[in-house]
Order: sequence, then structure tokens, then C-alpha cells
Amino acid sequence: MQIKSLSFYFSFLPIIFLTACDGPFSTFMPEGTMAQSISSLWWIMFAGAFIIFLIMMGLFLWVMIYPKTARKIKSKHWIIYGGLVFPGIILPPLVIFTLITGERIIPLPSQNVPEIHVEAYQWGWNFRYPDHGEILTKDVLYLPEGEAVDLHITSRDVIHSFWIPKLGGKMDAIPGKVNVMRIRAEEAGTYKGLCSEFCGVSHTIMRFDVNVIAPEEINQRLLQEASDE
Repeated sequence: MQIKSLSFYFSFLPIIFLTACDGPFSTFMPEGTMAQSISSLWWIMFAGAFIIFLIMMGLFLWVMIYPKTARKIKSKHWIIYGGLVFPGIILPPLVIFTLITGERIIPLPSQNVPEIHVEAYQWGWNFRYPDHGEILTKDVLYLPEGEAVDLHITSRDVIHSFWIPKLGGKMDAIPGKVNVMRIRAEEAGTYKGLCSEFCGVSHTIMRFDVNVIAPEEINQRLLQEASDE
């Protein structure tokens, strides 16, 4: 009975591994520079952790199968090679790659990048475009294709979290504070965004569309949005 129950649970493993691999909220198919950097960092970290896991499991099996041979190794050698040399080989490359990747996606004030002001509220999103006469769009964000934009994110009421899974990471929207996220969409199209921080009873409907269009069309589309309102 126990073997049958174990096989039942293991049959769900492929489903777990395939969860969120596709769809508008998938992080496995990044379409923006920031999302691609985050995805690369995740895979590198996963590979590093997997290598460490395999080595540790190999040592564990070796000790279990050949205990007499393992006892011949002095304790100081385990400490030196297992506690210093091994982490010294694996961890520094991971740290260096993390720092380089993080530096690439951090918005630097010295760079001249267009701004979009994002205001979260229960249960929607306001987007203002200072470079286009402070035009306001509700629950629809317009981004220029192939150009970086700094999103200045805040909240009107409670803490929310701004997230466009295919284009970038998450950023908290906090009342009275402005957080800045740099985002760049490489391909034109329509993407989906959402609030990823539980913020009340209607949290699940707090979503928005992201329209990535040619830079020269942005102003016309925003004027059209303003006139429709």
C-alpha cells in the first residue's frame, strides 16, 4: 500500500516541472532584456546548485558504500578541500555572474531614459507619460519597442507589486515611496501584467495589458487613448 501511494505521488512530478512553462505569465520565455537577464541568472544558479548537489550526493554514497576507505581521509582534509577549496571553486563564479547581471538591470540616474509613472490602487493601475503631456491610461501600459524605459512605481493605498513576467522582475508599489524599475521590450506585441502581492479581496482581478509598439507610434496611440476617454 505504501509503495502504491509513493508511485501515485511520483506520477505528479512531470506536472510540477512543467508548471508555468507556457502562457502569458510564463517566466521561461522572456521577451525583454531584464527578463532575459533574470532568466539567465536563474538557470546559472540552478546549474551551480545542481552541480553541488550531485557532488554532495556522490560523496554521501561513497561514504555509505565504502566507509572504510572514507575513514582513511583525515578530518583536516575534509575541512580544507570540502569546506574551503570546493566552495572556492564553485561559488566565486556564481557571485561574479550575479553582480554583473544585477549591474546591467539596475536603473542608473546618470542615464537619459524616458519615464513612465505607475500608480497602483485597489484594484487597478494608472500609467502617466511625462514625455507625452502627462497623458493617463488606465490598466493599459504602452511601451516603445526596443527602447529602455524607467518605470517610477508607487501606490495610492496599500502595498502592491508590479510584475510583467515576460518583460521583467517584480517591483513593490509602496504608498509614499517611489521605486524605479528599468524595462525594455525587444519585440512588439501584447503582454500581460499583474499585481503579485496579495492586497485584498479583489487581488486576483488586478491585472493590466502591456502594448509594445514602435516608438514613433507611441504619441499617436496615447493621444487616441486620451480622446477615447
